[in-house]
Amino acid sequence: MNNEKTVSVLNDLLNITNDRIQGFSKVEDKVWDEYPLLKADYDTMVAQSHKMKNELSNLITERGGTPDQSGSTAGAIHRAWIDVKNSFATDTAGSTLGNVVYGENAAIDAYQDALDSGDLCPESSRVVLDQLHQLKTSHDKFEVLEDLKK
Repeated sequence: MNNEKTVSVLNDLLNITNDRIQGFSKVEDKVWDEYPLLKADYDTMVAQSHKMKNELSNLITERGGTPDQSGSTAGAIHRAWIDVKNSFATDTAGSTLGNVVYGENAAIDAYQDALDSGDLCPESSRVVLDQLHQLKTSHDKFEVLEDLKK
């Protein structure tokens, strides 16, 4: 197994996780009035994201790499678009939920691509698969709420 490829894939996932953490900061106080029961799930997702970040960083370091603590360009553009979109939205809570679902879909796709790439060592594959399951669970919680608002 090529450590450079593994580190590269893990750093890509770390960027996505950093995007996720930064994106969650955009959710703060935008949906709690309409969806107060979502706050506990949100807090769990934020804590999971930080745990995922630490796990990925540890895997990268163990393989001789340097964890990239930035986010992706696509993530930065998406967050800017969210800001613009929310400035015109009449249903900020609903719009925010839609953005969370969109972001979670993108993360799920990236994680699946990483697993399918064949560039991960067995330990990294195990961690990434576990994180993918966590992403799918959080996605499903927000998607149910997204469906309810329709």
